[in-house]
Amino acid sequence: MKALITGITGFAGSHLAELLLEENIEVFGTMRPRSPMENLTSGVQKQINLVECELRDNVAVRHTIKTVKPDAVFHLAAQSFVPTSWGSPEDTIMNNIICQLNIFEAVKDTGLTDTKIQIACSSEEYGMVYENEVPIRETNPLRPLSPYAVSKVSQDMMGYQYFMSYGLNVIRTRAFNHTGPRRGEIFVASTFAKQIASIEKGIQEPSIKVGNLGAKRDFTDVRDTVRAYYMSVLKAEPGEVYNIATNKTITIQELLDRLLALTDKDIEVKTDPARLRPSDVPILLGNYDRLRDRVGWEPRIPFDKTLEDLLNYWRERV
Repeated sequence: MKALITGITGFAGSHLAELLLEENIEVFGTMRPRSPMENLTSGVQKQINLVECELRDNVAVRHTIKTVKPDAVFHLAAQSFVPTSWGSPEDTIMNNIICQLNIFEAVKDTGLTDTKIQIACSSEEYGMVYENEVPIRETNPLRPLSPYAVSKVSQDMMGYQYFMSYGLNVIRTRAFNHTGPRRGEIFVASTFAKQIASIEKGIQEPSIKVGNLGAKRDFTDVRDTVRAYYMSVLKAEPGEVYNIATNKTITIQELLDRLLALTDKDIEVKTDPARLRPSDVPILLGNYDRLRDRVGWEPRIPFDKTLEDLLNYWRERV
């Protein structure tokens, strides 16, 4: 198999690259001149083929697809931080939709009829979920509550439309929250972990700034998440949508408490109004039965192990 990963230098993309290399797959990845490279070890960089490509440029995307001729495309590149979408809704929606549109058009026009395209959709699409609707199945109504979620609904529905209209082998995966080593510091578990590591090193006063701690989330280890991406390309039904989740939920308060239990420092918790969103999804608890039944995937890594690895990641870097 020859695989193309968009966003290969990012959080999930770098973990997926490592997994595919372990499976002896030839890996290509798109990047931009300003793409940060620290997520890719020197050993991985020597084994992959990096392609400079601005995904918003349809000519550049068409050239990349025509040159690589991938058997599988893992489309992970996106503006993926929900709070940023509130400040830059136009950029978030345009970036996430246009990049995917260019990929679909390039695969269609190049005639790669057997190419599988996995698109990384999001549990944020479900948005306003009621207590009687959890755990959330793929058939649940989509009630997006942020510009980011709206962009992901658009990507999701575009995937279905291109499957139905042109027969593209699109596989839609709706990943619930995922975290682990290399997660960007702006995301909730990672920002907590970095602050704890900074306090341990004495470069931050012993207090952590937090937003809404009452939200309930379903967290998967990123290494389990990218394994689901890979297995879905091998075994999932094109045109279908699959949740990637754990069937378990914790509050952000409990997540913070588990991280604080991993340090011997006495740390004060302070609410930061700047970290509160105009509207927040109260609960995201996923049902992954469809993915398990179709491809045999189940989460393997305990969440406490995920948090320990994440904290150690920041301990090595602050």
